[in-house]
Amino acid sequence: MELSDFPKLNACLNGLASVFLLLGYIFIKRGNQSAHRNSMIGALIASTLFLCSYLYYHYSMKKVYGEAHTSFEKPEWFRPIYLAILFTHLVCAIAIVPMVIMTVSRAFKARFELHKKIARWTWPVWMYVSVTGVLIYFLLYQIFPQR
Repeated sequence: MELSDFPKLNACLNGLASVFLLLGYIFIKRGNQSAHRNSMIGALIASTLFLCSYLYYHYSMKKVYGEAHTSFEKPEWFRPIYLAILFTHLVCAIAIVPMVIMTVSRAFKARFELHKKIARWTWPVWMYVSVTGVLIYFLLYQIFPQR
């Protein structure tokens, strides 16, 4: 696997997490707790694999190219929009890690009322991070390729 393959892999893992999150939401609304649990475990695995891949990619980029990220330069008119999406994505991505840990911990301890209280906040933030991760990939590498 080449270093240039990692952005696409990361987008796929984020997309997969989004699908699992959506399924988990649908299943719990229908009262199917077992399918909900399995979907959310799938989302957790996809997001964990994403995080490992993302960190490896950026570490390798810094090591090989001296920069850990790809800058969005063109088109200039879209750059502020891209940066706004990226900023909210990054803030939420940092916040979601402890939120997911707390939410999953409460579910594993069968503290479902407390799990439900935090999950109401965790799910939309996690979904936002996963979906905007895919959007950022498309903006940076497909719609407005930067390098």
